[in-house]
Amino acid sequence: MQQLEDSLKYKMWASDLKTSGIALKNLEELHTIRKGNGEILFSLIKVDATAPEGNPLLPIVMLRGNFVSVLTCLIDKETKEEFFLLVCQRRVANGALFYEHPAGMTDSESDPFEVALIEVSEETGLQIKRDQLHLLNDGQLYSSPGLLDEAGYFFACEIEMSREEIMAFHMKRGGHYGEGEFIHTFVATPKEAKSLIKNVCGLLNSYLYQDWKLENKG
Repeated sequence: MQQLEDSLKYKMWASDLKTSGIALKNLEELHTIRKGNGEILFSLIKVDATAPEGNPLLPIVMLRGNFVSVLTCLIDKETKEEFFLLVCQRRVANGALFYEHPAGMTDSESDPFEVALIEVSEETGLQIKRDQLHLLNDGQLYSSPGLLDEAGYFFACEIEMSREEIMAFHMKRGGHYGEGEFIHTFVATPKEAKSLIKNVCGLLNSYLYQDWKLENKG
């Protein structure tokens, strides 16, 4: 069974604290959730830590690790019309169906590019290459830094194919059932995707992609 101090997410978090000049005096592991193989998934910990300015940090942190989100744009090679390949699944936040870009946690892999390739393949069945990925943010972007260490890498990839090939990805089943993922894919226009996506990270991925296109394509 993996111990907290041995997990990649703990080591990366502790390294970030050190880089920021934080003195970590003590920590208490309040509760940890592990995968079936014993690998740490989440850990709620209480810390005694002091900032360089001398004041203490808030004492509770949920270690979740980093994540990747990959906006996958399928382009009709004849008309150049764009479609976003989304994944849809029910989320515990409110029990509703959420439409999202393919995404996942970097649980035991420090290279976000490798995680991005794996997540797109597992969730959609689309096989992409590393050189097709465009990293949209220079540094990590944090989802809720008052409690979570979670930080994201946002990617985009653009792939041209026929309209028939694009629509073949619509309403396919995907994900790891063994990890509680019951996913189906959904092909949507960018306008449709904007109305469907109800999570902040998904919308941010879309906005970062639009900025990237303006900078690189005019």
